[in-house]
Amino acid sequence: MASTLITGISELWTLDPALDDPSTPHGVADSQVLHDAALVIEDGVVAWTGPAADAPSADRRVDVNGRAVLPGWVDSHSHLIFDGDRAAEFEARMAGEAYAAGGIGVTTGATRSATDERLRELVRGRIAEAVAGGTTTMETKTGYGLTLEHELRSARLASSLVAAGELDEATFLGAHLVPAEFDGRDGRPGAEGYVELVSGEMLAAVAPHVRWIDVFCEAGAFDPEQSERVLRAGAAAGLGLRVHGNQLGRSGGVALAAELGAASVDHVNHLSTDDVDALAATASLATSATDLPGRLSVDAGPTVATVLPACDLSTRAPLAPARDLLDAGAAVAIASNCNPGTSYTSAMGFCVATAVLQMHLSLAEAIRAATRGGALALRRSDVGHLAVGARADLHVLDAPAAIHLAYRPGMPLTHQVWRHGAPTP
Repeated sequence: MASTLITGISELWTLDPALDDPSTPHGVADSQVLHDAALVIEDGVVAWTGPAADAPSADRRVDVNGRAVLPGWVDSHSHLIFDGDRAAEFEARMAGEAYAAGGIGVTTGATRSATDERLRELVRGRIAEAVAGGTTTMETKTGYGLTLEHELRSARLASSLVAAGELDEATFLGAHLVPAEFDGRDGRPGAEGYVELVSGEMLAAVAPHVRWIDVFCEAGAFDPEQSERVLRAGAAAGLGLRVHGNQLGRSGGVALAAELGAASVDHVNHLSTDDVDALAATASLATSATDLPGRLSVDAGPTVATVLPACDLSTRAPLAPARDLLDAGAAVAIASNCNPGTSYTSAMGFCVATAVLQMHLSLAEAIRAATRGGALALRRSDVGHLAVGARADLHVLDAPAAIHLAYRPGMPLTHQVWRHGAPTP
């Protein structure tokens, strides 16, 4: 296969795992950021990196003319499979109403009513938006169907997009909210009946199409005991574990995720010292990303604390304590949480800028969390960095240095995106 030399790179953030510095476990070593650099792509993976003056010959040469190059963003938390919007809810929240978990039900009705063709078109459009902003690896969840039929439909859609190479990871989130059909009124079954369905027949139908199971462990959704039942059933079905936890309060989701060895616990806005310590204690289980390429075991590694800055701003919630988590030694990721109710954006660059400007992360910490951190949360060794052997996913900035992401917040700084070694349209 033809090789491609990318040259004229002012700053090349390889984030090469082999060059990690134990003295800066959550930062980026000088050797992981090259200046006046070049990169060679062959067979869809990185074949060489180094000084531009030492670059080997290649079949094709692309000059990025003094721009910075990062690994593509790894967005490890999104909800793309939905129809309808909740702009009115957002407007009311901006006028002072508090966010509550029940708004999910509004989206459920619109999603159930959508045709298969419309849902596919909507999801593919949202993926294209994410890629245009530099995202090259993306997870998405079911969770807006909440019946066996509609959750299975969403899982099949996600699975087909993974098979086509448009998505990367699919998650079953049947335990997103207890639907109205299980409200316990007028003889209808209650929440326990829905947990039984999610953990049983629904899970059995959906499991062949997804890699992960998730649960919204929160007041108004599922309590820790119900959440544990869902997660243990998912693990027994061979799925990796993810948790929405501690978004609205100290829900017990973080402790549960750490106890069960979940790959990630996401939101983490309200943490006790014990929660932070529990997540930090799992960091010693960090997996190596040196065995390329591929997926790592879903049950090997730390429980990554995934912060969702755009969601925090949209809900006017306290920003997740990413600084405290990093200082304690926990593994941290940044993701978009793209969804219609609380974070209708896939702009990872915006999330990185927010992490630097308002969450007190350094630029290097924020970039690492949005690349290597997301990859770790998805147990991926082939993405999130540009070491030799990694998937050639490049985010070329229209800027000479990555600091412009925070220095010029909100500006359209994505010049070009490469996925699997090829430029995207």
